[in-house]
Amino acid sequence: MPRVVVAGPLHPSGRALLDAAPDMDITYIAETSEPSLAARIDAADAVLLRTQPLGAETIARADRLRIVSRHGVGYDAVDVAALSARGIALAVCGDVNATSVAEHAAMMILATSKRLLRGDNAVRRGAWEWRNRLEARDIRGQNLLLVGYGRIGRQTGRMMQALGMVVRAHDPFLMQAGWPRDGVDPVATLDEGLGWADVISFSLPHSGAPLVGAAQVDRMRDGVILINTARGGILDEAALIDGLESGRIGAAGLDVFASEPMPQGHPLTRFDQVLLSPHIGGLTQDAAERMAVSSAQNILDFFGGRLDPALIVNRTDLNDPEQT
Repeated sequence: MPRVVVAGPLHPSGRALLDAAPDMDITYIAETSEPSLAARIDAADAVLLRTQPLGAETIARADRLRIVSRHGVGYDAVDVAALSARGIALAVCGDVNATSVAEHAAMMILATSKRLLRGDNAVRRGAWEWRNRLEARDIRGQNLLLVGYGRIGRQTGRMMQALGMVVRAHDPFLMQAGWPRDGVDPVATLDEGLGWADVISFSLPHSGAPLVGAAQVDRMRDGVILINTARGGILDEAALIDGLESGRIGAAGLDVFASEPMPQGHPLTRFDQVLLSPHIGGLTQDAAERMAVSSAQNILDFFGGRLDPALIVNRTDLNDPEQT
């Protein structure tokens, strides 16, 4: 009987799916910390992993473990090499939160363009005449550069095209693999796109080093708006702050940060043209249910020998539950 450890809160729809599965022993851990998982992982054949890290030391304790199913699509905090060395599959959800993140990016584009925070503060402070400063901008006719043109980037692009933005994208992988014929043209280089865009939205994995620093900010248009719903660290925060202070960057919408949670008193909190959210782009009620069901189903499919290999991010031959 496979033993499944669910490491963190799970939407009731996901719990119901696991609880209804025959011949499975399910243990639920409320806390989302690595130590709480490490204390139970030695007895687990499968782990449904929420937001906590999963490092090599914890994996070394997992004598029975055969699959880790991520509650989502990212796995930055998982030691993939340690799992692969032990022959343990790492599965992710399919397309469960792209729409949610794209909607969040679209909301941030609109809110920052319209200087929504300043407008809200003006009403609350009784500064009604702020409206006559005409800081808000229309987005129709503005140039939007999408950096990263996967599922999230494409959905963001479609939404903003519907509102009249001129959309182009930068994605070196697609430039090599074949650019989609969907009406969005690529820019030849990132530098070209940075100089062309009025708004730049990031939807790509973190490569380990900032993609945008002071040199890239210098190539941008004055008053550019930056939107990051991807990963913290893609934008160098010191360069971002300098750009906001100089006016080169007119506004920003940030859902992700180099250090999460963001430390209290962080310099970015000083700017009322910067919209901040606590990494919730993909955490809607609807997406949470889809992620719970998908991550639970991945475990059931693995032990049923039918897990889609495209959802396994380390070794595709690990789809066979008979493999050790």
